[in-house]
Order: sequence, then structure tokens, then C-alpha cells
Amino acid sequence: MNHWKQGDYIEVLIDDLSAQGEGVGRVDGRVVFVPDSVPGDRAKIHLTRVKRQYAHGKIHRLLEISPHRVLPACIVADKCGGCQWQTVDYDYQVKAKEDQVRQALQRIGHFEDPPVDALLPGTEPLGYRNKSTYPLGLSKTGQVQAGYYRKQSHRLINLNQCPVQDSRLDPLLAGVKQDLQAQEWTIYDETQQRGQLRHLSLRQGRRTGEQLLTLVSTDWDLPGAEEQAEIWLQRYPHLVGVNLNHNPHHTNAIFGSKSRCLGGRDYLEESFGGLQFQIRGDTFFQIYTEQAEALLDVIAEVLHLDGTEVLLDAYCGVGTLSLPLAQSCREVIGIEVQPEAIAQAEVNARLNGITNSQFWIGTVEEVLPQWQGRMTRLPNVVLLDPPRKGCDRQVLDQLLELQPQRIVYISCKPSTLARDLKILCDSGSYRLVRVQPADFFPQTPHVECVAFLEQC
Repeated sequence: MNHWKQGDYIEVLIDDLSAQGEGVGRVDGRVVFVPDSVPGDRAKIHLTRVKRQYAHGKIHRLLEISPHRVLPACIVADKCGGCQWQTVDYDYQVKAKEDQVRQALQRIGHFEDPPVDALLPGTEPLGYRNKSTYPLGLSKTGQVQAGYYRKQSHRLINLNQCPVQDSRLDPLLAGVKQDLQAQEWTIYDETQQRGQLRHLSLRQGRRTGEQLLTLVSTDWDLPGAEEQAEIWLQRYPHLVGVNLNHNPHHTNAIFGSKSRCLGGRDYLEESFGGLQFQIRGDTFFQIYTEQAEALLDVIAEVLHLDGTEVLLDAYCGVGTLSLPLAQSCREVIGIEVQPEAIAQAEVNARLNGITNSQFWIGTVEEVLPQWQGRMTRLPNVVLLDPPRKGCDRQVLDQLLELQPQRIVYISCKPSTLARDLKILCDSGSYRLVRVQPADFFPQTPHVECVAFLEQC
């Protein structure tokens, strides 16, 4: 075993990408993680952290340049922590994400030959984000800044445009910062936990063109806020609403639980899955509209609903998936912990004339047993779309007791997906029949996928 120590320089050939977005090399049986490196790079690495089985380092000098290395679209890509893979050509990103899903299912789920389809690539690897939420800060000279944090720090990288967000939002990002500079409102300082404005959130209707602006503040009292909102609404013809979200808590959560409209309306309208949706500033909605719709098409194709099904949509949000599918079901039941999201789901159902849906507020593990006791018909299809941490074990146990004929599991983290699928399949009740990865987050290591389970 070699005797590396922090500060040493070693030569490494990068041959893989980690799920966290770093390049991976191996020297004498020890793994080396190197940010901003690309498979095929040979580099002299400065070691920044050394452990028994692995080490972290940064590129000191590139000795051979990978054929998969490309020039980043962003001028601050080497500093900004928003994207990790702008130096990796897109075809290789697609391959790496598909491999990430397959490896997680094999290593964590113990599926020997998982049925993973070719990843659905993004039609637009840049300019795809329909929402961006930027922390606010002040420069050393007192200028209002908005951007993403520098890699592995809380130092803000100031942006006037972002190549991965919908380009129609760029003028808002640059212009609103200037207007905030002219106001007397204070900018929140997270180290001192003082100040008012914390985040600027921008949302774009990809199909409708409508835009929504939300300020996140520790304080409801922003003198002149309504007047400034009217100025923005007049200046930006596609801006339909300006909101103020109240988050006074010392937390990493971006949004607080309450919002009010400063001007226009508190939502934008968007077309999705053949339906019209109202989406608020603090509503969860998939970042890449077109890819979410492509995944919805896969789900509809595989389920091949015939109008007799009762579909349970756990973690239903605003009904993004359940409402389009409701048109082909006998009944849809949605469960969601956020009351605001349930209110939006009910609005969206009415907006589209959907009468065969009902929505329950609460966590899935709490609501499912209550609802089971009142069911006249058992669900034969269950749709799971949990947060990154995956399903609570209690939810999986409840599903094994409920025994729906089919389970559709949508995940944004292959490791927790693999863990939960293993529990469901090891029970002997279900088998994994198909996994469809899709790229919802080009230029980052994140990958979305949908897994289909059937009763054995």
C-alpha cells in the first residue's frame, strides 16, 4: 500500500464518473476522486484529503486531455456549484447516467441483470430549467448579488444569466437585481442571521410563456413592495405575477409555508400532459417540462390503462402525473403532505373538468392506513414518487399488505430506488419488469428513472 499524504502530487488516469459528479481514477488499488475531471483525462493531481481506501484531489495540470472533454457553456462553470458536468460531452453524460442506474440496482438492489432501458436524453441539454431559485447576497462593495454557491462553500457566485435555465428568464435575473439594489430592503446574511431578502425565485411556463417572480423574505414588511411589483409587471410583458414568500426560520429550506401575492396573480399557467395546470412560485413541479412529459408517456404506455383501474398516487404534489392518468382510470386518489399542493391539485382537477379524483393531506405512512379503512375499492395501481430519501419503510410494508397488482416507482436517486425495490421484490410478492431512466438534469450527475413492478 502506498503512503500518500495530504499535499502530495500523483498522476491519475480518470476512468469513471461518480454519482456525486466527480471524476474517478484508481492508483494501486486506491480510488481517487477529482472534481472537474473527465474520463480519459490523465492529470497530475494535488491531494487534498487522504483516507485508507480513497483520496480526494484537484487537478494541478492536465497531462492528456480526454476526447470527452468539452468547453463549458458557462463562463463560471469552474467556480459555480450549480452544474458539475459542463466539461463532459453530452453523449458521455447520457452513458454515465444509464450506468449509474444499472450499477445501483446491481450493487444495492442485488438485481443480477436489471431490465434497464436506454436512457431518454434531454432534447435540450442547455436552457431547459423552467425554474431557478437563487440565494441573494452582497458583494464586498455592497452590490446585490444573486447566483449559486461556489463549489463546497457558501460563497456566492454572482450571475446575470445561466445557460441551463430557460433563456427567457435571463433578463429578469439581471434586471431584478438592479431594482433590489435601489430599494431600502436589506439582504439576509446567513452567518449573522440578519436581514430580509433571502432568495429570488423565477419560474417559466415552457408552453405558455408565462413567468412568475417570487421573493423569499424573513419579513412581511417590505415598504413599496406592491409598487415595485407593478413596475416589474409593466416592464416584463410575460410576467403574470409577483409573490412574497415568508421564511423567518433559521433553516436550509428555501420557502416558508406562507406566501402572498404582491401583484398580478400568484400562479402561472402551463400545459402539461394534455391538461392545463396552475403552478405557484413555491409549488413543486418537475424542472424539465418536456422530459417529465416524455416519462409520463412511458408510464401511460406501460400501464395501458383501460378505464377500470383505481390508481393511488402517493406523493402526488399538484397532480402532475395523476391528473393526466385520471382520464384513463376509473378513479384516482392522491396523497400529499403539503396542504398548498393539495389545494393546487384540486384546482387543477376542476380546471380540467376531472371529477374522478380525490386528494388527501398528510404523510403517506399516516394517511394510507386511515384511507384503507374507508376504501370501497382497493387500488390495483400504485404510483410512488417520493423525495430523494426514498420511501419510509412503513410505506413499503403497507404496500406489501395492500398488494396492488402493479407499482410504478419514480425516483431521482438510484441508490434509494434500488434499496426500496429490493425490499419489495425480496418479499416474493413483486418482480421488476422494466426500468426507464431519463435525463431531467443535464450538466449534472442527477438522473430520474421510473421502475415498473408487477405481482409475481
